[in-house]
Amino acid sequence: MGPPGTGRSVAGVAEWNFADVWEAVSETVPDELAQVHGDRRVPWAEFDRRADGVAAALLGAGLGPRDSVAIDLYNGPEFLQTVFGAFKAGLVPVNTNYRYVGPELLHLWDDADAGAVVFHGSLTETVASVRTDLPRVRLWLHVDDGTHACPSWAVPFDEAAGSAPGRTTPQRPRSGDDLILIYTGGTTGRPKGVMWRQHDLYRASDVARDPAQADLGHVRSRVAGAQPRPVGLPGSPLMHGTGLVFAGTILSRGGTVVTTTSRGLDTVEMLDLIDRERVSALCIVGDAFCRPLVDTLNEHPDRWDLSHLAAVSSSGMAWSADVKQQLLVHAPGAVLVDLLNSSEASGMGRSIVSARKGRGAGRFRLGENAFVIDEDGRPVGPGQVGLVAVRGHLPLGYHKDPEKTAATFPTIDGVRCSVPGDHAVVEADGTVTLLGRGSTSINTGGEKVFPEEVEEALRSYPGVLDAVVVGVPNPRFGQAVAALVATAPGAGIDRDELTEHVRGRLAPYKTPRHVLVTDSVGRGPNGKADYVAVRKRIDDWMASDGTVQR
Repeated sequence: MGPPGTGRSVAGVAEWNFADVWEAVSETVPDELAQVHGDRRVPWAEFDRRADGVAAALLGAGLGPRDSVAIDLYNGPEFLQTVFGAFKAGLVPVNTNYRYVGPELLHLWDDADAGAVVFHGSLTETVASVRTDLPRVRLWLHVDDGTHACPSWAVPFDEAAGSAPGRTTPQRPRSGDDLILIYTGGTTGRPKGVMWRQHDLYRASDVARDPAQADLGHVRSRVAGAQPRPVGLPGSPLMHGTGLVFAGTILSRGGTVVTTTSRGLDTVEMLDLIDRERVSALCIVGDAFCRPLVDTLNEHPDRWDLSHLAAVSSSGMAWSADVKQQLLVHAPGAVLVDLLNSSEASGMGRSIVSARKGRGAGRFRLGENAFVIDEDGRPVGPGQVGLVAVRGHLPLGYHKDPEKTAATFPTIDGVRCSVPGDHAVVEADGTVTLLGRGSTSINTGGEKVFPEEVEEALRSYPGVLDAVVVGVPNPRFGQAVAALVATAPGAGIDRDELTEHVRGRLAPYKTPRHVLVTDSVGRGPNGKADYVAVRKRIDDWMASDGTVQR
């Protein structure tokens, strides 16, 4: 324990811990709202108390330091209450994609060494199918959503949340070394658990500009003086790292996290919430979220008041320039922040657009600790393509995967860095144009094609709502570029005109040789494309359609 008014101390240096910060917020503004979900409005004091109950239940079940708590939940107050409870107990929260089926859950929870699982009632049958294969799990917490009653082998979440009359004390003092495990991926391989020390994640995601060393007195002072307090809506589900980290920044600032009740993208509900709750910060995932929002706003231009929306941030997917400009028509006072982040790295770059300031799509200003290197770790200059790297506060690596950890977190010039695999070209003005992730790149005739830049060109064609680009086998070139394109109803896209449109913007070898038109590309609730599934859809289509020439 550090001196009064500070966070926990590691090697004599006070480090940040989320539980310490959120408890300080609760003590400062106990009656202010921490959570809004439908008709449920949870003040900070209740948020804190219920998290203490969750922590007590977890410790009472025998979980000890560094045991993990898997969270298989849709949006709702219980998600963040579980995260807070795990932090309080010195345990490791683990996000889980609620779309996973039995074998996927078994792999993830076994890989994460889960000691407890929190799940929604509607997921009971899927969870039950793997329960006996997870002997390390000592507590199952059931969140009632009006579907399946709590099974005999589980404990009702509300019972656990109400089990602590006061502060729950962890088995050992909390510290900045306490972990959070964020599982990512699954589109190009099995999910990987990214291990963050809490101090490093707090510093990497800090938007409150707190001091480098933990100072809870500073937290109490800034929260007490904050007017108005931030109200944030994570459009991305909390089970996705983007939504979870965003929600954490709102809570650390003493604000209110507003979540949607719909278990899919419901733009009307989202806009209703922005209006009704006077949301000041919205987090989305690129065009997958923004384009439907803009379409809804265009259909009902006078229905919602977005004047209090100050910031819209996005990470994890391309966000087109034209879509940003359309959003600004409806929210002219908002600043649009396009973040070049990943679960493995934060602060790689950003692109900021507002009604007063514009910037081209895909152009990012590098963060203060970011730089671009070639495959050998040497800096690249203007006009050259390289990999974006970042120093500073980084994850420890991938859980149980030292080889991938060594590859993604190399030491460059004596400094440990993160190189997640994002390729970019350096422009003359020092900005970079993002090309895409190397793991999804296409090699056609020896030329490398990054799907994201082709997808951007496809989405700029009138009538195209979304696009996912993959490589398919080709006997001459090894791989050929293929696209799954979602169009607006009645758009009547001409494939030849579409490919000519792309050819006018990109090199000929980047133009899709095969285009499958559909009504949806099938993105997940986190906005990410499933490249494996898209490739199979296109392969099946090409195999069944005799007019398609490989």
